[in-house]
Order: sequence, then C-alpha cells, then structure tokens
Amino acid sequence: MNSRIRSLRFPFLLCALLACFAFPAAGALKVDAEIPGGNIIVESVAGDSIRVRQDLRDTQGQWFYWAFRVRGAAGRTLHVEFTDGDVIGVRGPAVSTDRGRTWQWLGADAVEGASFRFRVPPAAREVRFSMNIPYFESDLRAFLKRHAGNPSLEVGVLARSRKGRPIEQLRLGRLDGHAAHRVLLTARHHACESLASYSLEGILETILGPTDEGRWLRENVEFLVVPFMDKDGVEDGDQGKNRRPHDHNRDYNGESIHPSVAALRKRIPAWSEGRLDFALDMHCPYIRGKGNEAILFVGVPNQAVWGEVERFSRLLESTRGGPLPYRRADNLAFGVSWNRPESGRQKSFDTWAAEQPGIRFASTIEIPYAEAL
Repeated sequence: MNSRIRSLRFPFLLCALLACFAFPAAGALKVDAEIPGGNIIVESVAGDSIRVRQDLRDTQGQWFYWAFRVRGAAGRTLHVEFTDGDVIGVRGPAVSTDRGRTWQWLGADAVEGASFRFRVPPAAREVRFSMNIPYFESDLRAFLKRHAGNPSLEVGVLARSRKGRPIEQLRLGRLDGHAAHRVLLTARHHACESLASYSLEGILETILGPTDEGRWLRENVEFLVVPFMDKDGVEDGDQGKNRRPHDHNRDYNGESIHPSVAALRKRIPAWSEGRLDFALDMHCPYIRGKGNEAILFVGVPNQAVWGEVERFSRLLESTRGGPLPYRRADNLAFGVSWNRPESGRQKSFDTWAAEQPGIRFASTIEIPYAEAL
C-alpha cells in the first residue's frame, strides 16, 4: 500500500466516525420540550411517527397540557399519537412554524382520536405544537412595549418566584391615589390556562385605549393586575392545575406556600385601603365537554357578593357586543357541579377576595381554551 495512502487512511476513518456521532442519521426527527412552556415525554420516534405523552410532574391525578418542538421534519407529514388520554382540544393542536412568534389552530379535521397529522412546510426548520395557543412573559413584554411611556401604566414586581423570576405587578388607570374605585385582576393561578391571558390583555388594551370607556376608567378607577400568579409554571410548561401539595388557587387559607399568593394577600389590604370594589380571577375550564365551552362566572359562598356578580352578569348579557357569546344562565353558583366546598373552593382567590373590606364583586371567569359556544 502506498505510504501516502496509508498515512491518510486512519485520519479519514476517524473523521467519518466523528461525523457519525456529531450528526444524526439522515431523515431522523428530533423531538424535545426545550422551548418556552415545553412539556412532553417522548416514548418513541419511528420514521414520521411520533408517540408522546404529557409530563404530569407534580400534578395530582390526570391533566392535559403539552407543548413540544420537532426539528428535521421539513416537507414531511408527521403522525403524532398521544398515549395517555385524549389530550387534543376541539380545534386540534395549535401549531407554529416560525419558532413560536405566531400560532394557528390545526383544525379538527387533522385529528383522529388521540392523534393528529401535519404536513410540515418544506422551508420550516422546526415546528412547534401545543395543546393551546400559549402566552408567556415575552408576550406580556410585547404588550408593555407597545404602551411604554403611557402615564396611566406603571410596571412593578409583586414578588420573586421560587426560581427567582419577577412576578409582574401592573397598575393602570388613575394612579394618583384618588381613584373612586379600585379593581384587582389576576390570571394564571393555573399555569397552562393561557387563553385567559389573551382575554386579560384585551381588558388592559381597553383601559389604556382611546375609547370613551377607556377614558372613564383612567379617570375613575385604579387597577392592580397580576398577569402570572404561577410564573415559574407558565415559563417551565407545568400543568399548574392540582399541583402537589396544592396549587396556587388553593393557597388562600392559612399560611400561603406560594410566593405570589403570600405577597398578594399582604399587598391588597395596604393598596386597597378598604376601597376594593371588584376582584376577578381569569381561568380556563376543562379541555372540552358540556359546560367547558361557555364563558361563565363562578360563584362564591358569600351570597351578598354572588348577588352582585349576578347583577353584573345581567348587565353584561344585555350590553354584550362582538362575536363571543355570554349567557348568565351558564354561570356556576356555589354548591353546583364541581363548585363545592369539597373541591377546595373555600381556599381559592375569589372566596378570599369576597371577604375583603368594601368588596362588591368577587368571582372567577372561565374562558374556554379554544371555542366559546
């Protein structure tokens, strides 16, 4: 063997060996949860078929949130099967082909049982799938950037999460301390309930907007808003619902174990000075089924406060505009269905808020994940 060839042979083989380790085989898919809100356990990947299940982590019992990324799938038709329950919503999965900047529903036609199909665009370097359309701190930052410099908006920090993340606290409206009314709005006590965040952002847009309603609110009302009560869960992709030993919305009795809840319970009496009129916590219900595709208010044990919620509901029903339906008859009074003491409702935000001095309205609103009927 020529000595020159002999001297090149082993480096060549070594380079080929390193290449095998450094790069996956041609056509191999890479599936992971290394994205904001990521949540998945991959069971198998074979060709274009992927079998996965949601990561329940510290969740008590079953829940349905998941989100993951697939790379190396450009131009291919993926078949994704879930192995732990029917966890696809009524409009199919949400999908993003631009690294999470925009999302759209894939549609029910792409779904068969606990699986779905999706043809990845040829130019897509990655595709992200989610049980819902997500809303993270980055989305809140984009909203705040649009309103930077607005004198009716103040951005602060309520507390730090266990992982050191800032838990944002917003003040909107009349901020000179002389507002006639004070309103408290919260969301994401359950981390996965992202559609509530979009509804909350719509409220904030109205408060800061150029309409007559916005101007009146800025002249007469001071709002305190906590967009992410479970900030770590939102960013890490936790279920949030039924978190052991109890979730954020069952932390309002005795000593609170979650930093955001402890800070809120301390902050509100000092901020409101007995002038808190209205407190609303924004949620999403179950993934599908009767009662889970209607916008509704959830009742509290305090019947005087519930009477005010019902009065507000009548006004809302009679003045509602826009495409979303609302019917007062869909409201869930305390003691009905799951809204019972044994479900832990007496330890929740709205029950606590209903006992604050001067309060008139305290409730939870449920915003469906994908479809309001």
